[in-house]
Amino acid sequence: MNTPRPLRVLIAADTYPPDVNGAAVFCYRLAQHMSDRGHEVHIAAARPSPGPDSVEYRQEATVHRFRSFRAPTHESYRLCLPWQVEPAMNRLVQQLQPDVIHVQCHYMVGKAAILAAERQRVRLIATNHFMPENLDPFLPFPQWFKDIVSRNSWADMGQLMSRASVVTTPTPLAAQTMKAKGGFEHVLPLSNGIDVDFYSPKPDEELPRHERPTVLFVGRLAVEKNVGVLIDALARTDPQLGLCAEIIGDGEQRDVLREQILQQGLEDRVTMRGHVDEAGLRSAYLAADVFCQPGTAELQSLVSLEAMSAAKPMVLADALALPHLVTEGQNGYLFEPNNSADLAEKLSTIFRRTPQQRQAMGEASRKKAGEHAIGRTMSAYEELYYGADWVTTEQFKDW
Repeated sequence: MNTPRPLRVLIAADTYPPDVNGAAVFCYRLAQHMSDRGHEVHIAAARPSPGPDSVEYRQEATVHRFRSFRAPTHESYRLCLPWQVEPAMNRLVQQLQPDVIHVQCHYMVGKAAILAAERQRVRLIATNHFMPENLDPFLPFPQWFKDIVSRNSWADMGQLMSRASVVTTPTPLAAQTMKAKGGFEHVLPLSNGIDVDFYSPKPDEELPRHERPTVLFVGRLAVEKNVGVLIDALARTDPQLGLCAEIIGDGEQRDVLREQILQQGLEDRVTMRGHVDEAGLRSAYLAADVFCQPGTAELQSLVSLEAMSAAKPMVLADALALPHLVTEGQNGYLFEPNNSADLAEKLSTIFRRTPQQRQAMGEASRKKAGEHAIGRTMSAYEELYYGADWVTTEQFKDW
């Protein structure tokens, strides 16, 4: 049996580490796994700071950075101007001669890569991690104008990404939405994948513990994450339960949330830790009693999958892709989005259960997370890179 030759892969993304978000994490892990499989991996992404086009040589890939400018309504997002990034991308593709280009969005860097792939007849795979409505909090316009922007963005997504050989997105719900709003005929639901074993408790591992029962949130402190709903819900719980919350992440809402914590007198019950490293994050998952994701714009929620891998009961907003991660009463509960009273009730229900019952819920979460093993995801993408026009993760064993 002939072993397929290694490929030269160009991953085009508007966001990549040091950016902290689900799409950036996926791109990093994709590059890491493809490099480990023997492929030559290149990343095309915006510079995270002012300056000219540059190249970084990292362990997982060679990263080509394009000149970018700070978005006026977001503290960290960077914009690449079309008349700069499109010719730069075209030159990069001519120089690299990749076997496949994998774009992660249809904006700026992604659009430039789509146009370059079409112009130079390079195999193109397109993955969408983003819903145009997610832009709403950062557009200083009335809602009627935001709706126009959203409709145009969906149309652009359909017009650009449909040029790819295969279009993917992390969940079946996202695929259905793309068909309905973007006019796609075929969208492959393909989980971003999770390293289940990394976050799982090891045999005989001494697990970190909190002194008081603790609910964990991990993610960007952005408007659509609705972290304030969790804080308000905590204040509504029975004081005798003694519930606390740990918030990991940073973002433009940090000061608003700190002020809310002070106003509600929760300084001794809510800890805001900011960013933590991978080891600290794993420790936080293992130490928590329950994980909560109140966000209403999640296409998959990698942090929820990570918490599930760490065997935690889940309380998630009943919105977009999150309901797919919960079997009511078995591994957690769903609550009405933005309803802090309902969230407080669901948290109280879990913490009134015995430790043994909560442990059983956590084990059910871990089993459910196993359906998203990252080895299957990466094998599926590798098959797409080699020319497959459709795959399912079920056909692959964990790699």
